[in-house]
Amino acid sequence: MHIGESLKLHQAFSYALVFLKADAVYCEKPYIVHMRPIIRERFHFVVQYRHHMIVSRLNRRSYLQRGRMWAMKYSILGRTGYKVSCLGFGAMRLPMKGEQVDRDLAIPMIHRAFEAGVNYIDSAVMYCRNDSERTVGEALKGWRDKIVVSTKNNYLGEDEKAWRLNLDNSLQRLQVDSIDIYNIHGLNKKDLDGAVRPRIIKWLTRAKDEGLIKHICTSFHDDNLALREIIDSDFFDCITIQYNLLDRQLEDAIAHARTKNIGVVVMGPVGGGKLAASTEALAQLLPEVGRIPELALRFVWSNPDVNIALSGMSTMQQVEENIALAAERKILSGEESRIVHEQLGRLKKAADLYCTGCNYCLPCPQDVKIPVVFSLYNQARVYGLWDHSRKRYADWRKTMSQWNQGVQPDACTECGQCEEKCPQKIPIRKQLKEAHAALSSCDTAS
Repeated sequence: MHIGESLKLHQAFSYALVFLKADAVYCEKPYIVHMRPIIRERFHFVVQYRHHMIVSRLNRRSYLQRGRMWAMKYSILGRTGYKVSCLGFGAMRLPMKGEQVDRDLAIPMIHRAFEAGVNYIDSAVMYCRNDSERTVGEALKGWRDKIVVSTKNNYLGEDEKAWRLNLDNSLQRLQVDSIDIYNIHGLNKKDLDGAVRPRIIKWLTRAKDEGLIKHICTSFHDDNLALREIIDSDFFDCITIQYNLLDRQLEDAIAHARTKNIGVVVMGPVGGGKLAASTEALAQLLPEVGRIPELALRFVWSNPDVNIALSGMSTMQQVEENIALAAERKILSGEESRIVHEQLGRLKKAADLYCTGCNYCLPCPQDVKIPVVFSLYNQARVYGLWDHSRKRYADWRKTMSQWNQGVQPDACTECGQCEEKCPQKIPIRKQLKEAHAALSSCDTAS
């Protein structure tokens, strides 16, 4: 190591000194500095210089450490050209204090992620009771030029002024002049044809021409065929989609996005929290991986067509656990992937014995969303996710989102039209009663 390199290494150590209050990673190739608090005000720095591992403590002792040092992994987000971290911060589940985000908890969490190398953060107009964007804007101070900012506009009506008001509000709340990734919120086939093609794409293009947004993107809630059509529309530079261990229906379209050089951001890699629970069925997927959330993230990162796993973090512990996994980013080996897919296939066959989700039973005259009810029921009895399914079921009427309109099974009049249309000849009326009773119960036993 010559003198010039030694000076740069010294600068790397000096840089780490600004992070005295929390763990931090500094990466400036070929220098990586990792600092971890030991006790109270004593810290040590682990520096990787090419193949040299150096640990230095503030008590001035230093020595060589053999081993490996991991740093955040990055990829190019499709045609946007942004170099983004494999872990993104989803600002939809920030800790709340009454009707507002608890800034004292949320902002340090966001900064901790930024310090560890996370450089993608995602929000939306209505997240956290309309307070997510404001919180992200406050957290961006001093970080704006290092972070890719994503948010969403959920307006799909015909009034451009109303749509533009959402954009203006987002710019103001985020305290930015331009939004890097600007998404249509929750696009599906119906809205692609009924709203985006005739008008919203024009509004987006106009905003881009004015410099208010940099890339036209979308989040998505529909099936594989709809996603392929949205990709082939060539409107979007990046898509944000649902994809996890228990929801792999979009794998074909994800691969198709890669061929079009469209960035792929995965929301719900831990299934919106349902994969945070450990059940006997899930534990058998890959027993050597101790925690299901770790397996869930490794599964998503193992897909080479995915750029970012977007995690909605609500505690500092979740942030620490996720950035540790992201820094290591251990993807599944070929054999591990084979085992997981084999086990998932077995579980899916068991679930399909109840309902495949083909939707042929719809529409219901009473607007009961039969496949949604059976999906929650199947997640409980096949995968053991009773607590999650019951909570979702209980919250259904409170959170009737634009993607889950409908009513619960107790509205069923037992007309039998659904059973006449079901290709599996499922006794739907009987099973709806069973599902309603089981999901309404406080008993967590299956």
